[in-house]
Amino acid sequence: MPETPSPRALSDLPYSRHLTPLAGELTDGERHDLDCVRLDGGSYAGLDAPGLRLTESALTSVSFSGGRLRRARFNDVWMHTVRFVGTDLAETSWLDTEFTAGVLAGLELHGAALHRVVFHQCKFDSVNLRATTLRDVVFVDCLLRDADFAGARLSGVSFPGSTLEGARFAGAGLKDVDLRSAARLDIGDGVESLRGATISTLQLFDLAPRFAHALGVVVRDD
Repeated sequence: MPETPSPRALSDLPYSRHLTPLAGELTDGERHDLDCVRLDGGSYAGLDAPGLRLTESALTSVSFSGGRLRRARFNDVWMHTVRFVGTDLAETSWLDTEFTAGVLAGLELHGAALHRVVFHQCKFDSVNLRATTLRDVVFVDCLLRDADFAGARLSGVSFPGSTLEGARFAGAGLKDVDLRSAARLDIGDGVESLRGATISTLQLFDLAPRFAHALGVVVRDD
């Protein structure tokens, strides 16, 4: 299994000394194209800023509740203790982004594209990841409760130390997905779509009843 990436501190970022505080606030209806900025603290409720672009930037202790950030772009962004609750992040683009100790609850992430993204110790609750594309994404020590990957495309994705509760993979396409190091693997539906994933022998035993059900196999001992 590949080495598990460790979270970086703000000072570890190659662009950390170039960061400048955000001038003003994020406001509704404007196209924000932000480069090398730092957002430290602040709460945004119902923010309507589709097309937001953040490049080589850092967010700490920022909270987003509701609102629309559809088609936003996060390119080389570092996030720590950031909260997204009920936010529309559909069709967003995430590249070379690191998210540590964050909360993502009730999000619309369908149709998003995530490439070389690492989540450390994040909590996902009822996140819609339908039809997303995830390439080289790592979930480290995360909790994913009722995460919906239906119709998603996952390539080079792993879940070291993470707990998956009620994850749904119906119609998903998997390639080089490593589930062996997940702390818990509970599949709500879509076990028949796990082709392309690697699981451990113990996980196979746990999932055997669901595999049998998906194949229409009746297991009886009498």
